[in-house]
Amino acid sequence: MQITRQTNLVLRLLMYCAAREGTVRLSDVTSFYSLSETFMQKVLQTARKNGFVETTRGRHGGIVLARAPADITVGEVVRAVEDRIEMAECFGATTTCPLERTCGLNGVFHEALDAFLSTLDRHTIADITNKRGNINVLATLDAFTREPLPKQESSPPH
Repeated sequence: MQITRQTNLVLRLLMYCAAREGTVRLSDVTSFYSLSETFMQKVLQTARKNGFVETTRGRHGGIVLARAPADITVGEVVRAVEDRIEMAECFGATTTCPLERTCGLNGVFHEALDAFLSTLDRHTIADITNKRGNINVLATLDAFTREPLPKQESSPPH
């Protein structure tokens, strides 16, 4: 299963906002991720439309998480942003597969997708931001002056 670039960047926008713990400017986000502001506007619009961020205009405006990072799950974001999360054509309402009613593969795919989403539901934006102290450090640095960080030992899964 592969998420779209849009979903990936919505998650990264949320992570950046969580790491900064306050209002951020879109220009800072685009600079940090080395992306065009035009493209990030679309990402921001998607995040705002789905209720993950709020925006304000003006001198002191910017982007802020609409809810606490601990209240936004990765699974919720994936479900909201992905147009299609089907693993195969037979997931759709208009399948053309002649084996749909008798095929065991469809059930296996549904089980795998449920397990995938269940795993994503167990992790929040706070989890994926705070478990990696480097994200908090990097989000406070200028994107062009970042030094590569030493590799960290991976922690065992919980």
